[in-house]
Amino acid sequence: MVYLDWNATAPLSEVAIAAMTAAMAAGWANPASVHGPGRDARRFVEDARAAVARSTATDARDVTLTSGGTEANNLALRSLRLLPAAASGAPQLVVSRIEHPSVVRTALAMADEGVDVVWLEPGEDGRVDPAALERVLTSRSASQRLVSVQAVNHETGVLQPLIEVQALCRAHGAYLHCDAVQAVGRLPEATHRGADLTSIASHKLRGPKGIGALATVCGLKLAPLLRGGEQERGMRPGTQDPVAAAGFGAVLGRAGGADRYAALAPLRDLFEAAILEATPGAQVNGARAHRAPHVLNVSIPGWRGPELAAALDLEGVAVSSGSACSAGTADPSPVITAMVGVARARSALRISLGETTTPDQIAEAISAYRRVFARASR
Repeated sequence: MVYLDWNATAPLSEVAIAAMTAAMAAGWANPASVHGPGRDARRFVEDARAAVARSTATDARDVTLTSGGTEANNLALRSLRLLPAAASGAPQLVVSRIEHPSVVRTALAMADEGVDVVWLEPGEDGRVDPAALERVLTSRSASQRLVSVQAVNHETGVLQPLIEVQALCRAHGAYLHCDAVQAVGRLPEATHRGADLTSIASHKLRGPKGIGALATVCGLKLAPLLRGGEQERGMRPGTQDPVAAAGFGAVLGRAGGADRYAALAPLRDLFEAAILEATPGAQVNGARAHRAPHVLNVSIPGWRGPELAAALDLEGVAVSSGSACSAGTADPSPVITAMVGVARARSALRISLGETTTPDQIAEAISAYRRVFARASR
């Protein structure tokens, strides 16, 4: 199998497996216990917390470990009302429909609950428009205002203008949440650093599933989603998993991730050119924007994305038709729909490479793609 669905999840790295194996033997106790075995287990948890802090340029005391990026995003948005008030008026959440489902659906739920949610419309290039954000920030006051913008889109690989967004938020007293799940460990630090609240997830980094984090600047209060014990300062009750924490910390400590992913750009471009050559009318979604070097999203006329992904799977190539968190639904990708409309969204295919992808694998994937379309044309 040629695995080209790294944006859905990445295979466990050897360093994660080694760290988790060691933790299984030494970190089996409850990390909340004060005795020796408990302290041994807690070291794995705290080492992971420190690694998150280093990756996000925050303090370890302001890192809350979660079950993954989805919980971290929910925790960030649900804490809107606890942010320090900057002006009068109602709390306001500013977000776009190209965000991950864990952000979009949380925003929709908050709107149903009476929160003032303002939707930013993306351009056809798949980017949030800083000028549109500035218009929102200057239109009226809000007691607390949270802007949520991802670092890089999970479906198209389009990099968002985070530096410009940061400057606007600071100028207008708004807080910024960044879903950096697809960026940390893959892209340069400038693409995801500097937000007030930052979400990351282990399994995108080749660590285990079931663990992630929300890192905040000093002094921000969070609204717990769950009630229970005092783990994670009461912000995320429940017994932490030292084994998962060990794997998470290990992959966060790996250096050179941005360089490894930058080296994938020629392979991505080779596959993109082959698709455009083999399929007249195919269109790359986000082609006019700066994209992550390992992601390709293309609409193939005459096909539905899930059907094409299934056809390639039968040829031994694993790709997807959108976000893994939206898989199994009949609806077209909301990201591509917001960018370029429903027709192209229905026929969208996402191809995402990873650090172990080889030229031979891309050549094999191109051959498989051509076989699929040769059969279709016959």
